[in-house]
Amino acid sequence: MAEETNRVKHPSKRVFINTVDSYASKYIAKFLAACATGAALVEDTDAELDEEGGSVQDEQVKTSKEGTFQVVGTTSGKIEEKSNFIAEEYTNLTREELFHHLMDSDVIIYNITEHADQIEEASWAVSALHKEIDAFAESKMFILISTVMTWATSKPVDPDDPEIPFTEEDYRRRKPHPNFKDHIAVEKLVVKLGKTFHVIFILRSLVPVFGEGSNSIPAIHINDLAGIVQNLIDRKPKPQYFLAVDDSKNTINDIVRTIAFVLGPGKTQNVPKEDVYLVQDLRQAQIDSLFVNLRMEAVFLKENFNISWVSETGMVENIRRVTEEYKLTRGLLPVHICVLGPPAVGKSTVAEKICKHYKLHHVKLNDTITETLAYLVRDNQNGESAHAEFLETLKESMEQNEGHLEEQYIIQIMKDKLESKPCVNQGFVLDGFPQTYEQAKELFTDDDEPEDARMEIPPHNIKIIPEFVFALDATDAFLTERVLNLPESVVQGTSFSYEKFPRSLALFRENNLEDVTVLNYFDELGIHPKHIGITTNDNLEYLQVMEKVMRSVGEPKNYGPSTEEVWQEERRQAERRLRQQEERRAEVEHREAEEESQHLEEMKREEEELLQTQSEPLRRYLIDNVMPTLTQGLIECCKVRPSDPVDFLAEYLFKNNPQVE
Repeated sequence: MAEETNRVKHPSKRVFINTVDSYASKYIAKFLAACATGAALVEDTDAELDEEGGSVQDEQVKTSKEGTFQVVGTTSGKIEEKSNFIAEEYTNLTREELFHHLMDSDVIIYNITEHADQIEEASWAVSALHKEIDAFAESKMFILISTVMTWATSKPVDPDDPEIPFTEEDYRRRKPHPNFKDHIAVEKLVVKLGKTFHVIFILRSLVPVFGEGSNSIPAIHINDLAGIVQNLIDRKPKPQYFLAVDDSKNTINDIVRTIAFVLGPGKTQNVPKEDVYLVQDLRQAQIDSLFVNLRMEAVFLKENFNISWVSETGMVENIRRVTEEYKLTRGLLPVHICVLGPPAVGKSTVAEKICKHYKLHHVKLNDTITETLAYLVRDNQNGESAHAEFLETLKESMEQNEGHLEEQYIIQIMKDKLESKPCVNQGFVLDGFPQTYEQAKELFTDDDEPEDARMEIPPHNIKIIPEFVFALDATDAFLTERVLNLPESVVQGTSFSYEKFPRSLALFRENNLEDVTVLNYFDELGIHPKHIGITTNDNLEYLQVMEKVMRSVGEPKNYGPSTEEVWQEERRQAERRLRQQEERRAEVEHREAEEESQHLEEMKREEEELLQTQSEPLRRYLIDNVMPTLTQGLIECCKVRPSDPVDFLAEYLFKNNPQVE
C-alpha cells in the first residue's frame, strides 16, 4: 500500500476557449479536460510513482472530481457531433451572450493563429473584461495565443552573432511581418491592460522547400503548448509575455527532408521562392510562415514550469511519433487488402477498382519483380553499388531457372514492396499473391518475433498483414470459356494462352484442395476471407463485387484529394453541368421549332379550309349559271371558226345570257 501523501485540493476552474473546433484550440481543450487543477504544481511527476506504477499526477486526475478543468467554448460553425471533452459549445453568439460566458469563466483563452476574424473578437473580449474588472468576484486569467510572425522582421539580438536566440525579455523589441500587424496590435493591447498572460504559438511549417531552405522555423508540439497553458493556469506567474518553443533549431530544409524521408520518396527539390504562389493549397499566412527565419529560446518556461515534454527536441527528431499522431488525428489509416482466386477470375480488375476507390497501391507479382529489377539496374548504372550484390544474385537465379526467380527471392522482393513507404503510409491491394500457405507464412512472418509452438496465433508482421482478404471464385467451365473468348493479342505470351491456362488452373485447384491453403493461413490469424462468386462477364457483376468489398472495408480512411484534384473535379462537374444545360437548351429549341412548324402547318390547313368554304358559293354559281353557256359558246366557236374568236365568244355570251331577257 502506498504511503498516504498530503495533497492540496484545488477548486474546479471553468476555462473558455474560442473556436474549439479548430486544430490548436481543440487539442488544448482536450488536454485541459483531462487534467486536474493544480496538477502542474506536482514536481517530478515522472519519478513520483505509487506502488502500482501510476504517477501522483495520474491519480490526481482520476480521483479529484471537484478539482477539474471544465472547458467551454465557441465554434466557428454548426457542429454535427459534440466533443465529449467540451462541457458546453456555443455557436453564433451575440456580443452580449459571449460576454456573459466570458464573465462566468475563470480562465479565458483566445487563439488568434487560425482564424483571422478572431483577432478583432479577442481585442474586444479583453477590452470588455478589463472594463468590468472591478465587478469580478474572483480574479480571472486571460491567455492570448498568438503567432511567431509578430517577431518575423526583428533585428538580431547581436548583429555580430545572429545565432544568439531571442528570449521573452526581447518581446518589446519585436517587429512583425507586414501581414501580421493586426496580431501584434492585439498582443500590445493585452499587455497594456495588464493582469494577463501570453503564449506565443508557432504555426507548423508546410512543404516543399522554396528558396534555399536555410531559414530556421521555431515550432512546438500542440500537446507541449497545451502543457504550457496548463502551467500558466496553475502557477499564475508574474511575467506577462512568454515564448513557447521547443529546443530544436530546425531549418525548413531539415523539416521538409525529414517529412519526405518518412512519408515520401526521401528526396526534396529546391524551387524558386516565387513558385510558392503557384501552390493552391497555401494561404498567404502559411506562405509568410514558410520564410520566417528566427532563433528563439523559451528560457522562463524551461526554468520554472513543470512540463512533461512530448517533443522537446523538435519535429525532426520525433518525426515518426509526429507522423503517427498526424495519421491518427486525421483518420489517415492505411488499408491492407488481399485479393485471391483462380486465374482469369478477374482479380486484377477488382483490385484496380478497389485501388481507385480507396486510393491504394496495386501490388502485382510480375510488375513488382520487373520494377525491382529495373530499379537495381538503374542504381548500378548510376554507380550506386549498395545493391549490386543483390542484383547479381537475382541474375544468377534467373539464369539457373530459365528466367524465373527462386521463391526465396520472390518473397524478399514482395516483402520489400509491402514495407515500402507508399504501401506503409497509404496501404495496398495485394493481387493474387501469396498462392500457398508456405508463401503466406514466409511473406508475413515477423522476423523480429521468434516462433513459439505454444502460441495460438502464428507470429506475423502487423505492419504488412492484410486486414481484409477477398477470395474470388468461379467454375472451371466459366473460366475456360472466358479465356477462350479473349482476343489473341491479349492472351499471347501470358498464362491465359491455350497451352498454359489449363495447367495454371489445375495448379491453383491443387494448391487449394488440402487443408493447408493460403486461406487457411489467414483463418488461423483470425482474418476470415470473404468469398465472392463470379458468374458473368457483365460490368454489373463487378459493381456488385465492389458493393460487397465496400460493405466489408467501410468508408475510405486515406488521404483525401488535393486542392488541385478538388478543383479539377469541380471543373469537370461544371463542364458536365454546362453540357447538360446546353443539351437541355438544344432540346427545348428543337421542340419549340417542331411545335412552331406544326403550328404553321395547322394555320395553313385552316386557311385553305376557310378559302375552300368561302369559295363554294362562287363555284356553285359558275357551275350552275356560267359554265353551261360558256361551254356551248366554245362549241359554236369551234364550228364557225370566226376570224376573231374572242369577239365571237363575247357576242355569243351576251346574246345567250340567261339573266338577260
